[in-house]
Amino acid sequence: MNTFSDSAFTAFSLITSLDPLFAGIVGRSLAVSALACLIACSAGLLLGAWMGVARFKGRAVVLALLNTALALPSVVVGLVVYLLLSRSGPLGFLGWLFSFKAMVLAQTILVLPVVTALVRQTIDDAERSHGEQFASLGARRFMRSLILLWDERYALLTVLMAAFGRAISEVGAVMVVGGNIEGFTRVMTTSIALETSKGDLPLALALGLVLLGVVLLLNLLIALVRRWRERVDDPLPDLDAALAAAPVARGASS
Repeated sequence: MNTFSDSAFTAFSLITSLDPLFAGIVGRSLAVSALACLIACSAGLLLGAWMGVARFKGRAVVLALLNTALALPSVVVGLVVYLLLSRSGPLGFLGWLFSFKAMVLAQTILVLPVVTALVRQTIDDAERSHGEQFASLGARRFMRSLILLWDERYALLTVLMAAFGRAISEVGAVMVVGGNIEGFTRVMTTSIALETSKGDLPLALALGLVLLGVVLLLNLLIALVRRWRERVDDPLPDLDAALAAAPVARGASS
């Protein structure tokens, strides 16, 4: 218990004092995950929206492969990216191995199937419910996919949260392609694994608390945006309740 208490106290001290080593790890982790999510979401939103309305031969096979990619082991992705970026690999001329760019590439590959699959399911459901209305107005499939994507934009905020959570919690792939080099490629998850194995529990605990805090903050922001949107879209419930209660009030006064 004393060890846990001491570790927790030191962890909070690291967080509040903004230790340079600690701040560098957190900033690098957020930068890698944010950039990977930006790239993956830009491609995944468009690809998933198109697949939600497209109907083509072999679509079931493509969807099965896409759903399989949701459970793609991160270490396998790290191995494939490592082989691609190694000196003897086809992308070795880029010199990205054990760098910031390699970690972004690995996380992008991991996040892209998540975004594409979830967006595809959301747009597919929207297409079944009211896609025919847009089709009757002459909107072709690509145009319908863009319209439905915009129409479901607030529902898709959950997809963005899932994508960021998948990226920032990644360990295996970034460990393989980044090398966990201090000051260059060390991020929160790899630092937690390393510091725990070394017995430096305060730093590992501090990074874990920040990791949880970032995900919680993102979840709260998305919940606030969706709640605000629900109020904008449906501003009348309070008025309806007031009108319903008006006859009762008049009867009591009489």
